[in-house]
Amino acid sequence: MIYQIKECKNAPHFKLITEDESLADVCTLARQQSAVALDTEFVRTRTFYPKLGLIQLYAGDEVALIDPTTIQDFSPFIALLADERVTKVLHASGEDLEVFQHYFQQLPQPMCDTQVVANFLGFANSPGFATLVQHYFQIEIDKGASRTDWLARPLSDTQLQYAAADVWYLLPLYQQMQAQLAQTEWQSAVENECEFLLNKRAQSARDPEEAYFAIPNAWKLNSLELMRLKLLAKWRMQEAMRRDLALNFVVHAENLWTVAKHDPKSTSALLELGLSTAEVRIHGKKLLQLLEQVKRIDPKDYPPMIQRLMDDPRYKAALKTLQQELTKITPENLPKELIAGRRGLESLMKWHWRKEADNEPPELLNGWRRPFGEKLLSALKAFDA
Repeated sequence: MIYQIKECKNAPHFKLITEDESLADVCTLARQQSAVALDTEFVRTRTFYPKLGLIQLYAGDEVALIDPTTIQDFSPFIALLADERVTKVLHASGEDLEVFQHYFQQLPQPMCDTQVVANFLGFANSPGFATLVQHYFQIEIDKGASRTDWLARPLSDTQLQYAAADVWYLLPLYQQMQAQLAQTEWQSAVENECEFLLNKRAQSARDPEEAYFAIPNAWKLNSLELMRLKLLAKWRMQEAMRRDLALNFVVHAENLWTVAKHDPKSTSALLELGLSTAEVRIHGKKLLQLLEQVKRIDPKDYPPMIQRLMDDPRYKAALKTLQQELTKITPENLPKELIAGRRGLESLMKWHWRKEADNEPPELLNGWRRPFGEKLLSALKAFDA
């Protein structure tokens, strides 16, 4: 195959794109292809949102390394992301999709994730990109620059070579895997799964009103304490988004829980509960104000206590039955974890037992998983009260 021969015999050819005109030219050429490879490099240490450092684009000639720190007009790139005639190929796309959504408000449509393809081709444990390149091309990718500051300028040649390799081999990898996938019954399932990933990202806007559910041990709190936690967690997320600061760099989650539990009345009490000096100095008064707000809320508006699925007396036996049924119904050429992991089985249990039929069905009852999910649901009904 032409892609395989060229990329496997040559080091990545790349060009650094730093000007709007060059980006427009690259994207015009890319939109003439049926598929292009995409990747991003970003930094995320103390920030709420990822900080984009580089975009890699390969359309079959040379890799374009797009520098987002100098480009002013990204409209040609956004048009490429939205072009339905061009498949955008990514690997382990989750974080890249978040980057595209945040920076460009545009997800790559359509998209093919080679990690998803690998799962349907029988590879276990969602293999990494380097593993697949080694498997298909017997080429070992140097990952020495994987942990680097992609916001630093200038980027070294080692960094640029590393970044270019991620898409230089991705396009021929896609071609190889698509040919192999065409010999299976799972081609439409892969398309469905990739579309599911896009939809999941599109609908994943963080809701500050729901932030308290993510605080560890929230289930241990009563309704009044949960009301406090809800206000505290909502404020923390809004503050983190406003300041682009990682949540725990505002106030640690365990400290929010402690404040909600003990309802301190002063900044000195906050310190006694274990909050850091910086947390109390910067946010202490705000935390106390939020606790005061709770006193003005009607108790009927408090959130209900969180019911853990594992506290249901049917849970252990039902989970074991579902796991056994899943093993029985999984085709030989698929990892059973691809159909459902423990969390997926629990989502089915929660949806069915809590009579949430009016709500969105769980992942197991949608798309290519639905025939399997219906069999699992039948097994679960044996535990109906």
